[in-house]
Amino acid sequence: MSSKRRGIFAAGNFIVDHVKIIDSFPEQDTLVHILSECHSNGGGPYNILKDLAAMQVGYPLHACGMVGDDADGRWIIRDCSAHGIDVGQLRISSCQPTSYTDAMTVRDSGRRTFFHQRGANDLFAVDEQEIRASKACIFYLGYLMLLAGLDTFDDSGRSGASRLLEAASSAGMITAVDLVSVDHSSYRELVLASLHYTDHLLLNELEASKVLDASLSADSPEQMMSAAMAILKLGVRCTVTIHSSRGAVCASSNGETATQAALRLPPDFIAGATGAGDAFAAGFLHGIHENLAIGRCLHIATCTAAASLGDPSPSAGLRPVDECVELAERFGFVPFGSENSVRQSLQGLISGSQRTA
Repeated sequence: MSSKRRGIFAAGNFIVDHVKIIDSFPEQDTLVHILSECHSNGGGPYNILKDLAAMQVGYPLHACGMVGDDADGRWIIRDCSAHGIDVGQLRISSCQPTSYTDAMTVRDSGRRTFFHQRGANDLFAVDEQEIRASKACIFYLGYLMLLAGLDTFDDSGRSGASRLLEAASSAGMITAVDLVSVDHSSYRELVLASLHYTDHLLLNELEASKVLDASLSADSPEQMMSAAMAILKLGVRCTVTIHSSRGAVCASSNGETATQAALRLPPDFIAGATGAGDAFAAGFLHGIHENLAIGRCLHIATCTAAASLGDPSPSAGLRPVDECVELAERFGFVPFGSENSVRQSLQGLISGSQRTA
């Protein structure tokens, strides 16, 4: 990290999550019961900033996004301000409502399903002059595929997201990108367009499968590492990190790799999985900000993700970094894969990626 730069500038989706705990997920045309409900922060940038604030990281946090001129938008601004997050780059639109998501979480499994209103996020754009003025160390952008203004190609074939990331990189910031698990006709193409301007890419096994157009198992660290290496070869400049409910892997452009199993959490600890991926990203980016080795970044990220599972909302389960890390000592880790050859899986995934390019 540059000694002259501190903090994280998080741009993109700002959403109000309406979290509903249900007894089971219904078949179509059937009814289930809502057991409890609340509303909370949602969207990658908003969640990560709230997580980092709860982790008491001690460096500046900046919010950059678009909200509606409505009660939800004002709630987001008040909430960020109350947690010490700078809201100078949160814009207000009178044309669209604040984005919201109905997050349906099954009580016993923690599995969740999302019903999303895109709203003001479709209007999101950033003035490159504002990026150049930032003194932040890391520029985080999330989520690709949920930002209509950036998920398009111009006449020269460049995506809006790629140009934004290029501007942040030129300004001297480390760039980090997060994806979302959603069907999109240009999913692979939009991701590939941004990779050459991305220092750190974070994604889950479903998103990695979409990028590579290859099936990927969450239970196989060997296959996940192969996928990370394959995506790294597509243009990411520093690291590709793939996480799942079983664990995470990271591959670096300098040849370093790391694998980390998930924590062995008792069932009564888990209240909901909403925001766990963002909590993982918050922990990983904190490690990058502090210039830690990628193995340590993965360890912290796994612990912050575990902490988030203790509450049904995205960020209320987070706690100071040291307290998150203590969860690993308390619970230990689940088994994660076998000793199968990484090289064999790598060859298959790279070959498949080349066939579909």
